[in-house]
Amino acid sequence: MNKLLYQVDDHPPLIMTVLLALQHMLAALGGIIAVPLVVGAVLKLPSDQMVALVNAALLGSGVVTFIQCKGVGPVGIRLPCVMGTSFAFVGAAISVGLEHGVPGILGSSLAASLVMIVGSFFMPQIRKLFPHSVTAVVVTMIGLSLVPVAIDWAAGGKAPGANYGAPMNLGIAVFVLVAVIALVQYGKGIFSAAAVVLGMFIGYLVCLGLGMVDFSSVHKAEIFALPQPLHYGLTFPVSGIVAMAIAYLVTMVETTGTFMALGGATQTKMRGKLLARGVLCDGLGSAFAAVLSSPPVSTFAQNVGVVSLTGVASRHVVALTGVLLALAGLFPVLGAVVVTIPQPVLGGAGLMMFAMIIAAGMQMLSKVEQNKRTGIIIAVSVGCGLAVTVRPELLSKLPAFVHEIFGSGITVGALMAVFLNLVLPERPVEAGDEDDELVPQAMLTKELEVA
Repeated sequence: MNKLLYQVDDHPPLIMTVLLALQHMLAALGGIIAVPLVVGAVLKLPSDQMVALVNAALLGSGVVTFIQCKGVGPVGIRLPCVMGTSFAFVGAAISVGLEHGVPGILGSSLAASLVMIVGSFFMPQIRKLFPHSVTAVVVTMIGLSLVPVAIDWAAGGKAPGANYGAPMNLGIAVFVLVAVIALVQYGKGIFSAAAVVLGMFIGYLVCLGLGMVDFSSVHKAEIFALPQPLHYGLTFPVSGIVAMAIAYLVTMVETTGTFMALGGATQTKMRGKLLARGVLCDGLGSAFAAVLSSPPVSTFAQNVGVVSLTGVASRHVVALTGVLLALAGLFPVLGAVVVTIPQPVLGGAGLMMFAMIIAAGMQMLSKVEQNKRTGIIIAVSVGCGLAVTVRPELLSKLPAFVHEIFGSGITVGALMAVFLNLVLPERPVEAGDEDDELVPQAMLTKELEVA
């Protein structure tokens, strides 16, 4: 296991703390802003309402991030967690919004957050469903599911597009990736710990010189904006509450997996009570976000990659990230400046961060007992998770609720691993029992014997 540069309760020097907090913010900001923009665009909201939705999302994410890291009584996992609006809720939000508008989305989110709040009290029991073999699969799937996001960033945006995969985009992404690798490998102190943000800054300067930075969003952004609680009002359609409740159940599975990955990255034993505090913060935070006129929040998996890459596990660093996100919500011009970072710059850094999560998952898989049973659990779970990750259209002809539940590779991989772990019988290993080897290993052995 890699040695941590800073432990969970350590306080790095001020300048380093600010740089590291900014690093986490840059990794999360695009995802936080994207959800309200996507939902608002589908619902055809006017620009002023879109701005209010984005500001509320940033402010809500910042406040809940701070509470998750610092803790308030039984609320908050007290680990370096960045909270943000989750794509797990996009499908439900759009289906509810098309029929009941934004008030229906927020009211349904507020009511359905009880699913996560109540569920948090059963986390010690849920924790038992995640032995080491299952946790290793979930961590690996988190990384595998995020890599396509980084690839799209590196290529310049979502495919298909005229600029997708342009040599200039790929060149910038590779340049940033090399810069981050060099800083991690050869940098000392702050240069190694803040490798992601420094690599992105170098890439940003290059893009600035090449004329690839668009400042139009900065010119349009307000300097200061007050939060507008209950700006849209609240309604509570039954169908909307059911749709959101399903999304919360899916998110609870994903969040549990993310916490388990974070436990590995921060070298923290993830007990049921610790998970309960984290999930309770997710649920109460989403209820708070709804009142603040923001979509629901959940723990961001991509920031686990920052912790794994830098070795900085200080929760106080990420608590400052929460403050920065809240300021971005109160001062929209700050968020607008960050949004000017070209996507290829994000892609180069993101590929490194997300691949580090895969590496952490592979290290965990290497420590799983190697037999036929665990081989089946790992193979089938990862395979099914990758199926919906690389071919999301696989579920396009199935009912909407099926897509809602199984649309995420992380969720599919986690549910499949939990299911197989419960139903496949464990049997004692007998001497000379060749059938209990991993199937691929057994096949390879036979091939070598034939050769």
